[in-house]
Amino acid sequence: MVALAIFSLAALAMVRLQGYSVRSTSNLGDSNMAWQVARNVAVEILSNPTPPTLGEARGEELNGGQNWKWTATTNSTDDSRLVIVEIDVVGTGNAALRKAQLTIARPVEQ
Repeated sequence: MVALAIFSLAALAMVRLQGYSVRSTSNLGDSNMAWQVARNVAVEILSNPTPPTLGEARGEELNGGQNWKWTATTNSTDDSRLVIVEIDVVGTGNAALRKAQLTIARPVEQ
């Protein structure tokens, strides 16, 4: 009886661990998608010949079958040749808690 009780507790712990592992894997995939969106926005900003205007720019992208909302906030720096762009990405729907933040420096003139 005691052995059966110990075995059931161990089996229950293994089932819970597997459920946690599945959830973590799903969260990791969503987090990676959020980072990919942030990097895509950064590449668009860096490759655009016109520097971004100071302030906020917002957009939405479809990536990995999910919608992602991004905000790019551009601020000036002490060096007038550079601006700092902070990119925040938030998922929508089931990925609403998945976020990514990326900061880049961009030259004003290319």
